[in-house]
Amino acid sequence: MVEVPGSHSGWTFVTNHARVLATIADNPNVRIRDIAAHCRLTERAVQRIISDLEQDGYLSHTRDGRTNTYRIEPDRVLRHPAEAGLTVAALLSLLVQDETDRARKPDGQSSPLAGAGGTR
Repeated sequence: MVEVPGSHSGWTFVTNHARVLATIADNPNVRIRDIAAHCRLTERAVQRIISDLEQDGYLSHTRDGRTNTYRIEPDRVLRHPAEAGLTVAALLSLLVQDETDRARKPDGQSSPLAGAGGTR
């Protein structure tokens, strides 16, 4: 299993919105509590992020009893002009580990550039 780093201060490469989206991509039935723990955010922060993503059409959910099932819109284009033309699917291909990679590597790690797929 991959060790989770301790607390961190300062900047990071990935936004909280991207972390939440990647966590949902990995498990569409994940609970807000589990997203918060995985992303090291409060449950309220995760709720706000999910609301942002739903409001802008990147994410939707259906409710079945007490369970939410999320659906990501993979063809939606990223918001920032610097990423013009890049889709959510392209972002998630970098952030979500492929099931075949997990099967090959028992420790859950893949090569540093796996899935990078060239330049823009």
